[in-house]
Amino acid sequence: MTTETTPAEPAADAEPAATRPAGAHVVALAVSAILVLLLDQITKAVALLTLTPGVRIPALGDLLGWRLIFNPGAAFSFGTGVTWVFTLVMAIVSVAVLVAARRIGSRIWAIALGALLGGALGNLVDRLAREPGFAVGHVVDFIDYGVFIGNVADIAIVGAAIGMVALSLFGSSWEGRPASSSVSETTDDDSAAGRGDVTSDDGAAAEGAAGRDDVTSEMVATDDAESAATNERP
Repeated sequence: MTTETTPAEPAADAEPAATRPAGAHVVALAVSAILVLLLDQITKAVALLTLTPGVRIPALGDLLGWRLIFNPGAAFSFGTGVTWVFTLVMAIVSVAVLVAARRIGSRIWAIALGALLGGALGNLVDRLAREPGFAVGHVVDFIDYGVFIGNVADIAIVGAAIGMVALSLFGSSWEGRPASSSVSETTDDDSAAGRGDVTSDDGAAAEGAAGRDDVTSEMVATDDAESAATNERP
C-alpha cells in the first residue's frame, strides 16, 4: 500500500510580510509630514493676507497674540546675518529623516519624525522661496508668545523633539524595540558564557576525579600483587 505524498508548498515570501510594517510606518511618517507642511503654509498664507506687519493683535492678552514679521534668523533674532546656515540645517534635517524613514519600526516614532520633517520643510520652503532670495529667504512668523514669535512649523519641530525625548526616556526605540533590549541581549550572552565556563570547570573536575580513580585502582592492583607474591613465598 502506497501513500501519496503531497509536495510541500513553498513558503510564502517572507519579504512582503517583513516590509509591510516598515511600509506602514513610512506612510505614517509621510502623512504626518504632509499635514504639518500644509498646515504651516496655509496658516502663513492666511497671516500674510490678514495681518499687518509689526502690528500685534491680542488673542490671550499679553500671553498670546498675532503679529506678522519676516524672520531672517532663528528665535530671539539670533543669527540674522547667517540665514544660509539655517537653510543648510533644515535641509540636512530633512535629508536625515528621509534616509532613516525605511528603518523606522514604531508608528509613534514615525509620526514624531514626520512632524519634525514637516516642520523643517515648512521653514525650508520659506528660506528657498521667499524674499530676499533663494536660500536666504525670511521665514514668516506670526504667533506672538510675548518673548518670541513663531509659526506652526516651529510648534511641530519643538513638539516632535519633546515627544522623541519622552519616548527615549520611556524606553521606546525608533527601530521598534525596547531600548533595553540590547542590554538584555548582552546580559544573556554574559550568562551563557558564564554557564559555559561552569560546564568547562565541571568537566575538568570530572576528568580530575577520573584520573584520581585510575591512580587509586593502579595502587590497589599493585598492593594485591605484592600481597600475592608474599603469600607464595615458602
